[in-house]
Amino acid sequence: MSKQVFINFPVKDLNKSITFYEALGFTINPQFSDDTGKCMVWSDHIFVMILGHEKFSSFTNKPLADSKRSIGGIYSMSVDSVDAMNGIMEKGLAAGGFEPNEPRDYGFMQQRTIEDPDGNTWEFFFMDFSKLPTN
Repeated sequence: MSKQVFINFPVKDLNKSITFYEALGFTINPQFSDDTGKCMVWSDHIFVMILGHEKFSSFTNKPLADSKRSIGGIYSMSVDSVDAMNGIMEKGLAAGGFEPNEPRDYGFMQQRTIEDPDGNTWEFFFMDFSKLPTN
């Protein structure tokens, strides 16, 4: 059996979050979705569960963090090209995302960061292995 990754986020406005994640290129998996949360598919192995606060709270005894004020993680996704990265970012920004810093160029890797409407932080990057520094 292949391994899969499910990242779970509490969201204030499920419909706003759906719009944002669909703009980035995620699709909804109805099998794991209902009125309280949606399973957003990035690939055959990577899924993001966006769950209303009440639903998310049913899985934990801890209070929910305010991800607009503090950061608990950065979730990075590779893409096939710089153009793909820029296209994803443009769509995400138009759908309510926020770019907290300037794009970064490390020579072998281009990277951009976007926050979803709830402040969860994503990075999209393209890595050109032919430009990796050699020691």
